Amino acid sequence: MDQRWRPTVNERDFIERALQSDLRVDGRRPFDFRRLKILFGREDGSAEVQLGDTRVMGYVTAQLVQPYKDRPNEGTLAIFTEFSPMADPAFEPGRPGESAIELGRVVDRGLRESRAVDMESLCVVAGKHVWSVRVDLHILDNGGNLIDAANIAVLAALSTFRRPECTVGGEDGQQVTVHDPEVRDPLPLTIHHLPIAVTFAYFGEGNIMVIDPTYKEEAVMGGRMTATINSNGDVCAIQKSGGEGVMSSVIMQCLRIASVKASDITSKIKNEVNSYTSAKALQKVKRLPASVPRKDNIPDAAMKESTDGALEMQSAKASSDVQQIIKGDEDHQNIKRNSSLTVDRTAKHKQTSKFIGGPSNWDPYSKGISLSSLRISKLPEPPSVVKDNKQEDVEPMLTECNPEAKSESRLSAGESNETQEAISPKSLRDAVKPKHKRKKKQPNKS
Repeated sequence: MDQRWRPTVNERDFIERALQSDLRVDGRRPFDFRRLKILFGREDGSAEVQLGDTRVMGYVTAQLVQPYKDRPNEGTLAIFTEFSPMADPAFEPGRPGESAIELGRVVDRGLRESRAVDMESLCVVAGKHVWSVRVDLHILDNGGNLIDAANIAVLAALSTFRRPECTVGGEDGQQVTVHDPEVRDPLPLTIHHLPIAVTFAYFGEGNIMVIDPTYKEEAVMGGRMTATINSNGDVCAIQKSGGEGVMSSVIMQCLRIASVKASDITSKIKNEVNSYTSAKALQKVKRLPASVPRKDNIPDAAMKESTDGALEMQSAKASSDVQQIIKGDEDHQNIKRNSSLTVDRTAKHKQTSKFIGGPSNWDPYSKGISLSSLRISKLPEPPSVVKDNKQEDVEPMLTECNPEAKSESRLSAGESNETQEAISPKSLRDAVKPKHKRKKKQPNKS
């Protein structure tokens, strides 16, 4: 079933009357192109063209094949089109229709007959190996004038395509080696000129003509002619379709207009391709060979300074630890010397001596720290005054944590008591015996 859009009688009359007044439905003049936009993919040889509402994508590939017998030293170029129902409901999936075949032939004729691509440069070994270039055209959206959009997409894709470099060697000189892009840079195609297709639509008796017809104008037009011409004004191909006849004077007028439009489109394609290649060159990463080791960009002076600073910090830390240990030993010896003067107050602090000043039970680091080393290293020097309360408070703490110091302090305390008794005279208070309080008997619990 043909699902192509068909205009009504009123729509047809409206479009024809507007064209007679040099006006078009989308507001353009009769010889104005729609907005052209060219986009390139990430890989070389991929391009998408937007001509108004029409969108066409072209993709180029190449492979080594045997050449034709009548042309053993020339490569091949083939164009394949794919019309999807996504672009237009009138397109049927499967085998290509008449419109798809016509599109491929018009574009292929413009490139092949004009010798735009150098086919001899695609030859590797004459009669055995040549490059076969294939261009796939995908119609993404049909907004009218598919031929012009497809032609621009093919030219843009071919301009950015790069084929792998290959060398011939071996014993017989017939062995072909294809190098990877990482080993050798791919080579571009040799393109002599850009044949641009310009389509004209005729209305009425052929007296009214416009450039770049839209989808609705194609449904109303009586005939169509496509002229393929380059920027130098050389006519590459002409395709006439439709039943409406055209006079020779009108054809010559169309060729003059097409020459001007072709130069404008050619300059636009070259500018877009140049910007793409320059951006691609900037993004190219320089690879180092595997045999060369990579070096860090850290200067030797900075590394030397950092190592020297670390060694100085470690030595300073070690010296400070040694000084703390020496200071703790001196404090410990001074405390031992003055222990005989502070034994009198030991009984007073028996209850408080149970708290040795260590960390509380909830401290998670109390098990891994030596309390004796911390206390000894942090103790201040003993003051000259004997009756200082701070010195008296420190003594029971040290005697509690160090049993040897405790025994020595007891011996020195006994000796000091004996000497005091020998020196001091006895009085009546010494003769009186102290009263001992009787301990209350606790009742037995039955």
